[in-house]
Amino acid sequence: MQIMAESLSPEATYRLMSGVVVPRPIAWITTVSDDGVVNLAPFSCFTFVSNKPPLIGVNIGRKAGVRKDTGANIHASGEYVINIGDATQLEAIHLSSVEHPPEVSETDVLGLATAPSRIIRTPRLADVPVSMECRLERIIEFGDTGAEFVVGEVLVFHLRDGLYRDGKVDTRELNPVCRIGGPNYASLGDIVTLRAVGQTEKSVLNRNG
Repeated sequence: MQIMAESLSPEATYRLMSGVVVPRPIAWITTVSDDGVVNLAPFSCFTFVSNKPPLIGVNIGRKAGVRKDTGANIHASGEYVINIGDATQLEAIHLSSVEHPPEVSETDVLGLATAPSRIIRTPRLADVPVSMECRLERIIEFGDTGAEFVVGEVLVFHLRDGLYRDGKVDTRELNPVCRIGGPNYASLGDIVTLRAVGQTEKSVLNRNG
């Protein structure tokens, strides 16, 4: 079977790509509006793009050509928190994608506790295993629908006690969830451990020479 990409509408393309590019981790993002309303929404086009400084990228689309509350708040404030929920929070993650007016806080609707961040004004979710305080680094617009790839620098990592061991996150303890096609999610499943492959040490480039 072959599908010509140019024949697909934006919605049809999204449905196809979101079923192919799987599994996708979920960035559960808190932002704050100019009026002080805490917004919460999940985004599954999410990855890291640099380790020094630590930069994380999230693709944030628009609805009917208008920026989502998350995108609008990041543009206005230049900061946000990427929270990582676990499998016990799956229903709340899903329900936080329900569209509400900007004056409605999803954390209030869902009864989710927040906690102050250490550096930025935007609060983090209190009961997730990981939260990352981010300062906006750059926004790059792609495509015909105005989707924006938002890159932020992680200023502070908040990790649940016992999750970080010997310099690594215990993935089983993290118990993350991922997005697949449609309103479908998956858990970690089996972990297959293979022999470690030697890697050249990562280092900071000397850009002056």
